[in-house]
Amino acid sequence: MKGIAFIGGDGPEREIGLKALGRFDFAAAADSGLMAAERWGVRCDLIVGDMDSIDDPRRLDKYPAGTVIRLPTDKDETDTEAALRMLAGRGCTERVLVGGGGGRLDHTLAIVALFERPGAPDRWITALEDVRLLDGEKAGRTGLRLQVRPLSLVSVFPIGEGPWIACSTGLHWPLDGLRWKRGDFGVSNFAESGDFAVTAGKGRFLVVTPLADALFS
Repeated sequence: MKGIAFIGGDGPEREIGLKALGRFDFAAAADSGLMAAERWGVRCDLIVGDMDSIDDPRRLDKYPAGTVIRLPTDKDETDTEAALRMLAGRGCTERVLVGGGGGRLDHTLAIVALFERPGAPDRWITALEDVRLLDGEKAGRTGLRLQVRPLSLVSVFPIGEGPWIACSTGLHWPLDGLRWKRGDFGVSNFAESGDFAVTAGKGRFLVVTPLADALFS
């Protein structure tokens, strides 16, 4: 079951976003992410947050009371964390964040940190990037094969706890045999023909590609 969470920050335009996501089963919004969802024409099944960033509180009036979960301003988790947690609670085994681009660096780093945790999101789509999690220890999340424009950039980051082992096909600089350590990264690699694959043998990796270069079937 795929669940998406619209979050604050820059997200993709509706047409490319819907192509990137494909079918989804459940839609949540974290605070101002509701505005993005409504621009897409998506009626959210769940809206969560302290609602301090919504442009007009009357937006919430058309949703059933049980759909809107108001959180206190002083809390130990961000609205994005809460939305992600609630997607898991609704049985979403695949969880995608939509938005969160641009804006404050601390917010960006906080989202990246979510990929280090148990229950991490599987994917994060901003206005410019498509970020996917590979996990060598999680069935169904070890490998990724994508078709992008030829020479499209592909960047790979080891995250979480090592050791990290990965292999690849179709990249100009293969990942096979690299000895990754904390703080390493592979920025601005590229897919020579556009068809590439990355597999995590051990550890977690983030694979980042430009959303504009994606070729969706």
